[in-house]
Parts: sequence; C-alpha cells; structure tokens
Amino acid sequence: MTSMFRTVMAADFDRLHPQLRRRFSVGLASGEACTGRGVMDRVWHGGAFVKPFLALGATRNILVPRPGRHVPFVIENVPYVDTYGRETVSFVRTFHLPGRPRRFDAQMVLSPKGDRILDYLGTHQHLASELHFHAEPDGSLLIRSGEHRFREGVVDVRVPELIGATAEVRESYDDEAGRFRIRVQVVNRRFGPLFGYEGSFQATYTDVASHGVRPGLRPVREEARA
Repeated sequence: MTSMFRTVMAADFDRLHPQLRRRFSVGLASGEACTGRGVMDRVWHGGAFVKPFLALGATRNILVPRPGRHVPFVIENVPYVDTYGRETVSFVRTFHLPGRPRRFDAQMVLSPKGDRILDYLGTHQHLASELHFHAEPDGSLLIRSGEHRFREGVVDVRVPELIGATAEVRESYDDEAGRFRIRVQVVNRRFGPLFGYEGSFQATYTDVASHGVRPGLRPVREEARA
C-alpha cells in the first residue's frame, strides 16, 4: 500500500524534492498527518464581478471572500477513511484574515481506476474536480485541475467552461529558508484570473493513530459518486 499521490504520479513521484515526497506521502500507509503553518504574502481577487461568487462559495468553505496581505495560514492534511470506505486526505486551509478566519476546504480521494485524484470541495462536496499531478524539472510539484462536476441529489452535471475555472497549484521547497513555497491561481478562460494566493509555510508531522481527526475537519456531507 502506498500514498494516493505516489499511485497517480508513478515514477514521476521520485523526481520531486525529498521534502515534497514526504509531504505527499501522507496517507493511511504512512500513518502520518501533516500540518503546515506559515504566512500567505498575498491573497488576491480578480475584478469586482468575482465578489458575489466568492461570497457565495464562502458559505460552504469554497475559496476565500476577502483579499489580504501577510495573512497567517494553516493547512491540515489528515488521512482518514470516509463514510464510503475510501481513503481520504484532507486539504483544509485556514486563512486568519482580520475579523474572523476563513476556510477553503477540500478532501482528496483516489479515483476507482487509480489513475487520478478527485478533489471534493467545500463542506458539502457539491463540487468535484479532477486533479493532475506533475513533477517539474526543479523538483517542484505542479497540480492542474481538469473537469469539474456539480453534484446535488440526482443532479450530476459537468460545469461548463464559461462559468468554471482552471486551478493551478505550484508547490516547492526552499532549502535555504527551510520552508515550502506555494502559489495558487484560479483562472476562467473568458474572464481571466479570479482568485489566488502565494506564500510559504513550515510543516510538522504527527501520528494519525495517536491524534486522530479533529472535530470539524471532515465535511458535513460526503459524496459517493466518483
């Protein structure tokens, strides 16, 4: 048994920086959870037209409704078995913006064929995205989103490109600073950049069996369809 990220990346996984290999080895096989704590130098938004969509998404912990500078940040990657017996790894990000913290929740599972990662977004997993992982020549990790689907009750539809967006995540390790660096941007093909953030963090690892999954980390509703 190996991590879901190594499974989908195959030999490409070994091209990652050693610190990235450890971080993305988090799973039931390793028995480890990873918590990153740092600062996002910038959390940014696109034009004013984006604000209503971000505000709506924020009600379900999808994206972040406010921009900011030098924002304290926590990301929690904790493996567990979901309601449907699937290994899941949380990607719960908390941005400590002025006023109150804002969360951007995602839970990742391996597709039934083991060829891709499915990223369920928000507290109720109404949105699901395919994710594709690639090791870059410098040992950094590039993650790009593919098809997005909206699922609610009997509804299961592909999100059209006109209103959907492509997410791109670049994560690397800075040996000199001893920190992970991350840059995220979400772009709509027609309207351009919508949302993103960039900064750095340090990671600590804990034993899942000893610490468990803290209350509030798992979604309110879990989606069975993959």
